[in-house]
Amino acid sequence: MRNIKKIVVIGPESTGKSTLCEHLAAHFRTAWCPEYSREYLLKNGLSYNYKDLLTIAKCQVNLENEMHSQAENGLLFIDTDLYVMKVWSEFVFGRCDSWILDEIARRKYDLYLLCDIDLPWQKDVLREHPDLKSRQKLYHIYRDILINQPAPWLNINGTHEQRVHSAIEAVVRF
Repeated sequence: MRNIKKIVVIGPESTGKSTLCEHLAAHFRTAWCPEYSREYLLKNGLSYNYKDLLTIAKCQVNLENEMHSQAENGLLFIDTDLYVMKVWSEFVFGRCDSWILDEIARRKYDLYLLCDIDLPWQKDVLREHPDLKSRQKLYHIYRDILINQPAPWLNINGTHEQRVHSAIEAVVRF
């Protein structure tokens, strides 16, 4: 595979991950990999089970690999990764499939941008956790994961414009 730096935008629901990925890809004139779970749930229905999360995770990896070939200028922005699948599985079902855990250990990323929960909640048919307590808990889970993995990471907060500015600066510094 080509030498492409993979930058993951991660965080709880409704923190501007997709918007940030889209802006970063446009700014750096490259591709970005969307979150596959949105497509899956919109196509298959909003009710899902533990087994569905493994299907979503495998499709997310395939989509990421596909988008890797479309990346330009040495960068690929990724809207969520398998850490999100791990957190989602454990938060909802109290367990995570070993395939997801093995893939997390196998896959390498170059930079993480953690989106903070300081944006107002935006209702969406797919979003499940509008309450502040759940959002805070999920944010801290993601932060703890990033602290304990080897890739550099940066917390991204503020308005959408401030987030884009901070993220661009982080990528340039990186």
